[in-house]
Amino acid sequence: MGKTSSGGLRWIGIPARVLAMTFLLTLLSFAVALLLSILGTVVYSQMKHVAPNLTFAYRHIAFPLALTVVAIVLVLLLLMEIRNYRQRKALAGIERVS
Repeated sequence: MGKTSSGGLRWIGIPARVLAMTFLLTLLSFAVALLLSILGTVVYSQMKHVAPNLTFAYRHIAFPLALTVVAIVLVLLLLMEIRNYRQRKALAGIERVS
């Protein structure tokens, strides 16, 4: 029995998986960073007896952190997916020979 095209190795799925996971991890890190920075801003404002500046938490803490996470996650996921693709390709070649 021959392999169908859907069962073969597809490199076209790598960018789709990388972009989807990058988006999800960036969204998660942004949400966590925003939550923690808002809590930190509120605690700081309570200690200093001033009004909390929540735009500072968004603009200067959570957003730059999310941009940093985008860059790191994108590079790491690309490297991992390419390595995984090459490994599956080599194993498929070994399986085909034996």
